[in-house]
Amino acid sequence: MALFVFWVLLSASFEWIHLCLGLVCSFIVAWINSGHSPFVPKSRLAVRVLLYLPWLFYKIVQSSLHLSKLILHPALPIAPQLMTVESRLNHHAAVVLFGNSITLTPGTITAEVDRNTLIVHAMDQELGEDLAGGKKEMETKIADIFRDVEPDL
Repeated sequence: MALFVFWVLLSASFEWIHLCLGLVCSFIVAWINSGHSPFVPKSRLAVRVLLYLPWLFYKIVQSSLHLSKLILHPALPIAPQLMTVESRLNHHAAVVLFGNSITLTPGTITAEVDRNTLIVHAMDQELGEDLAGGKKEMETKIADIFRDVEPDL
């Protein structure tokens, strides 16, 4: 009812077509936001992904600086390696986002994905430890994005 009253105040029109349209729109907005709509998890998910992007951008810049340091070092201290990263993510989209985030980060590439196992190429030990080591910060952030989405794996 509050949405409908707000509609009437904003439209400043008491014609039956405006009142009917306002009632229908108010009902739809209330229904979507009450949790009865299948669109609610997707909209929450989209907001969480948008909130994840600044952190990912920060990691991309941080990794770019590390990779630049490796490349510009006279001894070129790279130690390329393929490693297996076991993920605890239980949603296909979460694993895809995890793999894409790894690939977007300079110095690492997701070479293969098989359910929750990712094979990642890293340019040196430090870049590999960020993914497979105890940190697993990226995976934790992605798990938080998908925390209330039904598992599908």
